[in-house]
Amino acid sequence: MLTTTSKGQVGGSKAHGRSARRRAREFALQGVYAWLLRGADGTQEALSIDNHIRADEEFSEADAAWFKTLLYGVMRESVELRERFTPYLDRNLNELSPVEHGVLLIGSYELIHHQEVPYRVAINEAVELTKSFGGTDGFKFVNGVLDRLAADVRTQEIAAQKK
Repeated sequence: MLTTTSKGQVGGSKAHGRSARRRAREFALQGVYAWLLRGADGTQEALSIDNHIRADEEFSEADAAWFKTLLYGVMRESVELRERFTPYLDRNLNELSPVEHGVLLIGSYELIHHQEVPYRVAINEAVELTKSFGGTDGFKFVNGVLDRLAADVRTQEIAAQKK
């Protein structure tokens, strides 16, 4: 579950043993989570969220470039991303928790726009984010949705791995 620090920042547990990319995804989720809760869409809002997250003392442990890529990419492409994963949902989009919604946006963004990230890595990272910040069985739901999306958008990569 996302927690609030004494500074009012949303965060999880300490970063021990997690890669800079994993930390970037965690911070990106915090930003997307805030963005979803605020219901905002503007550049000013994105900059405000970005600045707030970068002020976290643990941000130095994150891959700042990857964080920026994910945060701004998800915000910019959110309509397309939702259109791509919504067919695989077993409920209405507005029934998703903000954590599940945010993780699906980030995972979908990686699957669709970053072919250099292996699909299994993108899905695993999304599952781990959901395990860390989401509800008890949310990770199973996220895994199922992203698995089906990957089958649609990464057909060649999946076929090559089956050989």
